[in-house]
Amino acid sequence: MGHRLSRIYTRTGDDGTTGLGDGTRVGKDDPRVAAMGTVDELNSAVGRVLAHEVPAPVRDCLERVQHDLFDLGAELCLPGVTKVAETHVERLERELDAFNADLPPLKEFILPGGAIAAADAHVARTVCRRAERTLVSLGKAEGG
Repeated sequence: MGHRLSRIYTRTGDDGTTGLGDGTRVGKDDPRVAAMGTVDELNSAVGRVLAHEVPAPVRDCLERVQHDLFDLGAELCLPGVTKVAETHVERLERELDAFNADLPPLKEFILPGGAIAAADAHVARTVCRRAERTLVSLGKAEGG
């Protein structure tokens, strides 16, 4: 088993800063911290979907996504480190294409709701879109 945290607070951020994995301290409102938080929130939203009964192929895909999101969080916490590669994106796109091949063509937007699992999936989808926006903002803020 990996290292377990013995407490969930450090008091080192009481001045409005937080530490990155390389020891750098940045403001808690820094775009990198916002991106880390939103990616973490997305991972939690995916976990909420997985708390429901979902088909095994979907569960397998979402569990891989959760691991990729942990890697992305680590990448964000360690500036200059790349853990998520193009191959991760390509794998996810192939999985999405396979799932979509089994569905009828989408002719209109779907109103969120219905089953609780579906509603939770919609929340995860919207958090994902927000995470994408925060990552774009981070890239712009850091000149990328």
